[in-house]
Amino acid sequence: MAGELSWTHPIVVAELPEEGIDLELVPDDESRAALARHVGVLAVPRFSARLSVKPDGRGGAMVEGAMEATVRQTCVVTLEPFDNAIAEAISARFVPAKNSMPGRSGAIEAGKDDPPDPLIGGRLDVAAVIAEFLILAVDPYPKKPGAVFIPPAEGEAAEQPTAFAALAKLKRRADKKG
Repeated sequence: MAGELSWTHPIVVAELPEEGIDLELVPDDESRAALARHVGVLAVPRFSARLSVKPDGRGGAMVEGAMEATVRQTCVVTLEPFDNAIAEAISARFVPAKNSMPGRSGAIEAGKDDPPDPLIGGRLDVAAVIAEFLILAVDPYPKKPGAVFIPPAEGEAAEQPTAFAALAKLKRRADKKG
């Protein structure tokens, strides 16, 4: 993560109505800029999330919904910025901190559901939850649509001097002068 997330939307689980609440979160320009720094992209021109937060009856809560975003990234082929659309389902379970550890060893079995996240002080921050899902959805090696990598032709790469060859040439010059 490139920066701390300053956008928050905390919910006190004990204050949730039995039927839960529905939320639509659309951060302002300043919050989207902070979100871009947090996620490590150039910009987040568009972002919205629709969530349902329901108590689980045991002091925890379930967050479900979806987010849609556009993130501006740098193409790994052309090095040009481009906008990349993201649509992601969100599902996370929160339990009181004392109940959050999976088993005694803390190991998570492959193929099992993710363990629940701990509630900190009886609260959960839905902005942080959706930011986490956004981080996981961002392509770490983004490629602009239509961008094609063309490797150098055979023999062409051998003709290009390497950094080590350039250093060796400088060393030879220095040896001749000295």
